[in-house]
Amino acid sequence: MKAIFDHGHDAPCPHPFNLAAHVLGRADALADKTALAVVSPEQSSEWSYRDLQSAVLGTATGLLRAGFEPGDVLLMRLGNTVDFPLAYLGAIAAGLVPVPTAAQLTAHEVGKMVRGLSPAGILRDPRVPCPDDTGLTVLDTRQLAAMRTLPPASYAMGDPERLAYIIYTSGTSGVPRAVQHAHRAIWARRMMHQGWYGLGPQDKLMHAGAFNWTYTLGTGLMDPWTVGATALIPAEGVDPGALPELMRAHDATMFAAAPGVYRKVLSKHSRMDLPALRHGLAAGEKLSDTIRADWTAATGTAIFEAYGMSECSTFISGSPSEPARPGTLGRPQMGRRVAIVTPEGAPVNIGEEGTIAVSRDDPGLMLGYLGAPEDTAARMRGDWFLTGDQGAMDVDGHITYMGRADDMMNAGGFRVSPLEVEAALSVHPGIDQVGVTDVEVKRDTSIIAAFYTGPAELNEAQLRDFASERLARYKQPRAYVHLDSLPTGANGKLLRRALRDHFTNSTGGR
Repeated sequence: MKAIFDHGHDAPCPHPFNLAAHVLGRADALADKTALAVVSPEQSSEWSYRDLQSAVLGTATGLLRAGFEPGDVLLMRLGNTVDFPLAYLGAIAAGLVPVPTAAQLTAHEVGKMVRGLSPAGILRDPRVPCPDDTGLTVLDTRQLAAMRTLPPASYAMGDPERLAYIIYTSGTSGVPRAVQHAHRAIWARRMMHQGWYGLGPQDKLMHAGAFNWTYTLGTGLMDPWTVGATALIPAEGVDPGALPELMRAHDATMFAAAPGVYRKVLSKHSRMDLPALRHGLAAGEKLSDTIRADWTAATGTAIFEAYGMSECSTFISGSPSEPARPGTLGRPQMGRRVAIVTPEGAPVNIGEEGTIAVSRDDPGLMLGYLGAPEDTAARMRGDWFLTGDQGAMDVDGHITYMGRADDMMNAGGFRVSPLEVEAALSVHPGIDQVGVTDVEVKRDTSIIAAFYTGPAELNEAQLRDFASERLARYKQPRAYVHLDSLPTGANGKLLRRALRDHFTNSTGGR
């Protein structure tokens, strides 16, 4: 019996279609309901569905008046504020193509993106790093805020297969890849509402991530708005230790975060009285059994985990109606077709290890990597898109995660390629060779470490400064180890996993 699970079929995406129109489809009927509350211990601000839709469609008008045309690409360099989702949905409403990016990226990294994207303009918070010499039209947060009161634009309706937005993911080649998504991607997220969340219009979902993280954008904002629920987002700078009190004060029924945030909350609260909370949601990296058990002991609620990737969001999960079997990720969501396959794309037998793959016909699957058709084709094998993650499927479709097939690292929910970090450090004049991997420094806590050779051991503070000019903070190594030589195999290839032994030996297991 082959490891294929076909969990029914979803209704086709309507035509014509617009992603933003779908997200705000309940706004008129729920005009006075709170769509968004930005919360903090000091004060909170609220946006009704009427206010939200008005700001989004006013922004759409403003972007069109600024001279942008449907199909134009807009690079988003905005911070952790409400400016981000308003500009994102406003651009899509107008038929433009926004590119959300992490605020932590350096100007050097953003410059590479500008050259690869050739955007028509940049939406920018002056506090967020960005090259100043692009020659592109730049709209700042003051100009964007002024657009919100403009007359509403009409939604730009069209083919659901057309390009809606682009997001970046770390590529195994070391070069971040631009992932192109169609308007239909939001239609596919309907399969998560019951297949992962158990989400309804009565819910108040608090997401602990920043506005400008795609996990927050989807799970924390667009999905609640699609069903008419309320999104709760902590204000910029709120400490994780304050989140339980905010959940209690605002009657949060769900809490979504990366596993690392759960760990930080639990480090400060062994018991939490959250009477409205039904359950937690986790994604971005593998959730450990320790965090899961500690959260349940502290709150009396479960955490439901989802597995996915930038190219297809989440498609395997446990849910309130169908919890994952212990030790597994759960099952493919209703409407998904998933298999465990060989590197050539042939399904393996039930119980055997292979690569987790999703149907290339999945409505949430990307259109492809921008400007990289070879990379796109390399991930497609027969009927399947190969994720690069290893797993095994049981007879009922429950999937056990068995790690990466490559050396990709995970930093706070962001996938990071060691090749990208190595390339940034290799140009340092005191480094001859460099290898990078993640190392566990204590239970459930890993850091990125760089191992290098050169004439002499270098000053670590200077290495940190060097990395900070070239890499976003979450990509920067937290430890540097000087070695006489890097471990290699018989063919001379770097053995990154063997570097972890050198970290233990050189640091005494710190």
